[in-house]
Amino acid sequence: MFEKSIKETCEMLHVHNDLTKFEDHVIKGVSIDTRKIEKGNLFVPFKGENVDGHKFVRQAIEKGAGAALWDKNVPNPPEDIPVLVVDDPLLALQSLANQYRHQLDLKVVGITGSNGKTTTKDMVASLLGTKYKVHKTQGNYNNHIGLPLTILALPEDAEVAVLEMGMSGFGEIELLSEISQPDAAIITNIGESHLQDLGSREGIAKAKLEIVQGLKEDGLFAYFGDEPLLEEQVKDLSLKRIETFGRTEENTIFPVKIEMDNDGSHFETSLYEGETFFLPVLGQHNIHNALAAILIAKEFGVSVKEMKEGLKSLKLTQMRMEMTEGQKGEKIINDAYNASPTSMKAAIQLVSELEGFDTKMLVLGDMLELGDNEEEFHLEIGRLIDPERIQHVYTYGKLGEFIAKGARERFSSENVHSFHDKNELADKLKHQTKGGDLLLFKASRGMKLEEVIEALQ
Repeated sequence: MFEKSIKETCEMLHVHNDLTKFEDHVIKGVSIDTRKIEKGNLFVPFKGENVDGHKFVRQAIEKGAGAALWDKNVPNPPEDIPVLVVDDPLLALQSLANQYRHQLDLKVVGITGSNGKTTTKDMVASLLGTKYKVHKTQGNYNNHIGLPLTILALPEDAEVAVLEMGMSGFGEIELLSEISQPDAAIITNIGESHLQDLGSREGIAKAKLEIVQGLKEDGLFAYFGDEPLLEEQVKDLSLKRIETFGRTEENTIFPVKIEMDNDGSHFETSLYEGETFFLPVLGQHNIHNALAAILIAKEFGVSVKEMKEGLKSLKLTQMRMEMTEGQKGEKIINDAYNASPTSMKAAIQLVSELEGFDTKMLVLGDMLELGDNEEEFHLEIGRLIDPERIQHVYTYGKLGEFIAKGARERFSSENVHSFHDKNELADKLKHQTKGGDLLLFKASRGMKLEEVIEALQ
C-alpha cells in the first residue's frame, strides 16, 4: 500500500504549511473513516452537508493515524499534529492515487457498463490471477473516492489492478479513467440504469465511453459489439486497438457452442475452437462477460489452459447469481445486488430455461433510477414472464406492483402476489416453498431483498 514519509508526501502534493518537524514521520495507507483507522494511516477529511470530517482529525491522530489532510478553506488547522493543508482533500486524494499508480510497475484494467461490471471484474481478476499478482476493486469502491482508495491500497508488488468504474452522471467515468490510466478498458453493455440522470440510452453510452479518455495510447479497448449505440459512437473515437465480444459473428470473439446445466455453462469460442471452457455461473449473459475476460487474458499473455483454470475456480462477489439453499432444501438464486430491465430480463430468461425443478418462482423488487418511464419498464417485465415456464411471481415495492400488474395479463391471479412488507413476503414464501423448488431474487440494491432470503435460510 501507499507508504511514504510526510516529506515525500508533501513533494507529491501542493501543501501550504510547513511540516519540517514532522517530515520523517511515515504514512502508511489511507483512511476516510476514523472508525477504521489503522496505525500510520493518512486520514482524509471531507466536508459534507451534515458532517465535517475536519472535526475528527485530532481523534484520527489519537487513534494512530500518521497524518491528516486539511482543507485550506477550513480555519485554524492544528499546528501540534501532522496536518497537511491542501487546496482540496478530495483532489489531493485523487492526485496521490494517480501518482502512486505510476510509481508502481503495474498494469491496469478498467471496467464499466450498465450491467455485469462487477461480475466481469471478478472474471478478469480470476483469469489474470493464474499468471500475475492481481488486485481488484473490493465491494462498491468504484467511484471518485473508492477508486483512489483502491489504488492507494495496492501492494508495491502488485502486477495488475482490475478496477471497476461506476457513475451516475457525465464526467465521472472520465475522471476515474484519468486517475487510473488503464492499459485495457472494457464496456460490458449499455442498459437503462441512470436514465433519470443521463436522459437516454445514447447518453448512457456516451458516459460509459468516457473510460477511453485515460486509456494508454496503445491500450486495448473491448466492448459489447452487439450494442448499436456503442458501435455508432466508437466510430468517432481515434483509438488504435479495438476488439469486441458478443453473440454475433461480427465480433472479435463470440460463442460457437453453448451447453448449460444447473451448475453452469460449457462453451466454445471463435478464438479457441475445439477448446471447451466451463463457467460455474448461471446465465448466457455471463458467457458474454466471460468472453470479455478472455479477450483481456489473451492480451496479457494468459494461456488457454490458465484461462480454463481461472474460469473454473471463479468466485463472484456476493449476490451475483449466487446459488444458495433454503431451510426446506429449495434452491435460491440470489441476484439481489442490483437490477435494471436488461439484467432482470436476462435473469428471468435464465430461470425459464433451467430444468429439473418442481416449481419455479420469481421474487422481483423495484428497479430504481429509470426516469420518467419507470412504470412502463416494470409493466414490460411482468408481461414477458412466461406462465408455462414460471409458476409463481412475487413482487415487492411500489414499482414492483407494476411487474405484478403486467404478469396478471398472462397469469391467473392466484399465481401473482404483490407485497409492501418484507416480513409478510417472507412468511408467504415460507409457507409456499418446498424442497425441489427454485426461487430467483432480483431487485435494485436499495430494496435490500436479501433480507427476505435470510428469513428463508
